[in-house]
Amino acid sequence: MNSEKLVKIFKAFIEKNNETFYKIAWEIIDEEKRKKHHLLATQLKHILTENPVASNINYTQQLPPIPRDNEKGFRLLDVKKFCMDWGDVVLAKETEETLRQIVKELEIEKVLATYGLKPKQKILFYGHSGTGKTLTAKILSSVIGYPLVYVRFESVISSFLGETASNLRKIFDFIEKGKWIVLFDEFDIIGKQRDDPTEHGEIKRVVNNFMLMLENYEGESVLIASTNHPHLLDIGVWRRFDEIVYFDLPDKERRKKIFEKYLRVLKKDKDFDLNKLSEESEGFSGADIEQSCIGALKMAILNGKDTVSLLDVIKAVSRQKKRTEAKKVIRYERPY
Repeated sequence: MNSEKLVKIFKAFIEKNNETFYKIAWEIIDEEKRKKHHLLATQLKHILTENPVASNINYTQQLPPIPRDNEKGFRLLDVKKFCMDWGDVVLAKETEETLRQIVKELEIEKVLATYGLKPKQKILFYGHSGTGKTLTAKILSSVIGYPLVYVRFESVISSFLGETASNLRKIFDFIEKGKWIVLFDEFDIIGKQRDDPTEHGEIKRVVNNFMLMLENYEGESVLIASTNHPHLLDIGVWRRFDEIVYFDLPDKERRKKIFEKYLRVLKKDKDFDLNKLSEESEGFSGADIEQSCIGALKMAILNGKDTVSLLDVIKAVSRQKKRTEAKKVIRYERPY
């Protein structure tokens, strides 16, 4: 960092000039990236994007009061703002094209309106765990410029009869007060089949209420429901969405790109073979690869090395395989 920027950022902090402070902060992050100081740049970016003050910078709308559960007073949702782009996720070409079209439709919303058309606003993400569904919602939030509303389902589901539906109503009332990317993560909790014999009448009524709220929603936000278990969803839920996006496990080339993405914080040994890693990680999700890379990087750093070896990563991949094998294997079938 040059001395001029150092003076400016200190001055902005003292004067409580948030706009200048964060502008210079992002310039510093970009500068560190150009110097290939990826670890430092990532740490600084994490501090800015996760900080509540930074998250509220550049909001074009005033944040309404966060709704809470009457039973225990828990927040029903979180609001965050991220600074990410398409380079932060590795998706199938078809999936990324679909998502980019959604963004483009929102950009030309007024043009579409002249033809009596509306952009897609109700979207279902489904597929294997760890394939980038939540990450993609964050990226859409960044690209479109709408803050991300993350619905906390553990707080939405209440032990009191009738309270769960009330919590959902509070969430939709909040959503209608602004423009958001709204993520209903683990959507199958609330959208599961109404004829499931293991569920009592209250859950069935909640599902019905939710589908009505979803169908009748006419606001300006983008609503995203995400699930790892599409087979649990009621058939009526699928019809409520404008677009359905499938997130598959990465193929060999995408696995290679994901390894590159997460290993770039350290230099690689001369004999490093990404093709070998891609073969060894057959069946891995993006999250599995990320965990493998983190394990390998930690191993290298703890051993006092400034490079990561192929052996380090292969060992980490092997450990990740054992972890995934210990979990219950769920087979996903595409409904189309």
